[in-house]
Amino acid sequence: MRHRTAIGKVAGAVVALLLTTAAALGDGFLSGFEDVPLMPGLTADEEAGLVFDSPAGRIVETYTFGEVAWTDVISFYTASLQSLGWRAEGEGRYIRESEELQIDRFGSDGALTVRFTLAPRQ
Repeated sequence: MRHRTAIGKVAGAVVALLLTTAAALGDGFLSGFEDVPLMPGLTADEEAGLVFDSPAGRIVETYTFGEVAWTDVISFYTASLQSLGWRAEGEGRYIRESEELQIDRFGSDGALTVRFTLAPRQ
């Protein structure tokens, strides 16, 4: 059991280092999200999206696009979001505290638009 815990800590440290490196290289984080990284290969659509604070919590929607595969998007976000305290609740759906993050795709592999929607948990 100790071995698994050590591996989990090392994996978390590696993901954190990768996220820090991505931010330093300019890829950074999604607009409106302070801790959701922008996957390499995706470009933020700065003209689309919204940020809204409501009494129930914040609502954020942003779009990215790129010549990437959906399976790579899901793999990247499942690994990186887990190290940031998010729990996967199905493909493209993540829960943390009182918030839910949904990642959806439009288009096909190689020409994807990826939407990120954050809302209060129901």
